[in-house]
Amino acid sequence: MMRKTSLILLGAAAGAALTLITTQPRIVFDGSSAKAAAADTYRQLSLFGDVFERVRSDYVEKPDDSKLVESAINGMLAGLDPHSSYMDAKSFRDMQVQTRGEFGGLGIEVTMEDGLIKVVAPIDDTPAAKAGIMANDVITHLDDEPVQGLTLNQAVEKMRGPVNTKIRLKVMRKGSDKPVEISITRDIIRVRSVRSNMNGDDVAYIRVTQFNEQTTEGVRRAIADLGNSAGDKLKGYIIDIRNNPGGLLDQAISVSDAFLEKGEIVSTRGRNAEETQRFNARAGDMTKGKPLIVLINGGSASASEIVAGALQDHKRATVIGTRSFGKGSVQTIIPLGSGNGALRLTTARYFTPSGRSIQAKGITPDIEVLQDVPEELKARTDSRGESSLRGHLKGEGQEETGSQSYVPPDPKNDKALSTALDLMRGVQKNSAFPPNPRAVPN
Repeated sequence: MMRKTSLILLGAAAGAALTLITTQPRIVFDGSSAKAAAADTYRQLSLFGDVFERVRSDYVEKPDDSKLVESAINGMLAGLDPHSSYMDAKSFRDMQVQTRGEFGGLGIEVTMEDGLIKVVAPIDDTPAAKAGIMANDVITHLDDEPVQGLTLNQAVEKMRGPVNTKIRLKVMRKGSDKPVEISITRDIIRVRSVRSNMNGDDVAYIRVTQFNEQTTEGVRRAIADLGNSAGDKLKGYIIDIRNNPGGLLDQAISVSDAFLEKGEIVSTRGRNAEETQRFNARAGDMTKGKPLIVLINGGSASASEIVAGALQDHKRATVIGTRSFGKGSVQTIIPLGSGNGALRLTTARYFTPSGRSIQAKGITPDIEVLQDVPEELKARTDSRGESSLRGHLKGEGQEETGSQSYVPPDPKNDKALSTALDLMRGVQKNSAFPPNPRAVPN
């Protein structure tokens, strides 16, 4: 079991850096093969020690011991999967600030791909979004310094800095022959993870941009406020989690619970059967059974996929859009003691209520709606998905790659949103809406 102080995270972006933590290997003396395996493990550790000492004594310049250890741990974790990493004390503090919903920086979710920084998605109403940074942009230089050779943590650290200071990003985009230079002024990023409004006077629209500690409260407040303002005219709710990269597992569960009366929301399954955990809804659908539509696309990842999968499996909502990202793994944040930072480690896969693992597959919408993409943006409006990440955990069965992640800036051109509104108002008919409320997951 993970220690109680661990924090469970779900998200498409991987965090960065490292420290050394050593534990005694667990050796089970049940035969010669177990003894041989344990002996081989000790030989490998001895090899590491020999290399470490040789570098310390013979390298052309005196190395920093802590950086050597840090680099070794970075290499070990990078070899596991794209989402496991080490955070030093500062990075750990920064992560805690971010999950609280306020942090300093540019306002982008990023991951490392082929030694470069790839933008998962810009966060709404932040300097990065206002400067024109887009999902799938590849950042090659920071203030004229190449990103190649930096760890993800080092690159993120360079993008952070004092408020009102500027940084220049050189960005490569699909369809562009030359890199684009973008200057961004740093600011305090206060992430408002939930926005809501009435579309007309009869359909409630709730946009969730990420799952931080404020998200469930924001969703519940939006449901109550919009329900009260619309009264008997309210036809239903549209939950928009497109380009939402994920966040905290407990927030994904509690947001799903706001729309469910009962049943399983998600299960997490680790390496050992006894580590399986199941999370169930408590009685009380805040919308009182009103029709529900969830919008997803190729940028909807992890915690977003938990919400979409739970509401889809329970036939509580109709899912509209394009196939989601496909990140079906759980990362646990394990503090390593005072001043030692924390380990971000992939510890489990998650499964929807019907037992689906969406790892490297994604959630398939009940109604697929493709957007009309401007010609100049077509080359960079598809998300390659989890299955395209080097070293990703293998999915069950056939893996899927690529899904449209473009959302038109003008709601009038948003075909997925228009479809949802037409279904709510009875202008369009589709057998997937409303779903059968008596159907339950197997």
